[in-house]
Amino acid sequence: MAADPKLDPALLDPTRLGILALLAGSEWAEFAFVRDAMDLSDSALSKRISNLSDAGYVEVRKGYVGKRPRTWINLSAAGRAALSGHIAALREIAARVDGAD
Repeated sequence: MAADPKLDPALLDPTRLGILALLAGSEWAEFAFVRDAMDLSDSALSKRISNLSDAGYVEVRKGYVGKRPRTWINLSAAGRAALSGHIAALREIAARVDGAD
């Protein structure tokens, strides 16, 4: 079966897909929360967030809580649309496979 053109190349990485799915259920999640929920190192999450931010799928806000620096991540409208489209394409592929049995 040829690759479905509706699959988003940025979301073929399971970790990036998982990050968007996690962010879909929250608003402005703290970096540490996402890191711990995804079981990633700071540098691994930072790299994935940079990729998703470059694609326009997440928004990043930096600030302070007291004197401690904090980073918050939010799913953008484009990210929500990409996630929905990618999931719909996966469901379509799964339905074709299921129907082939």
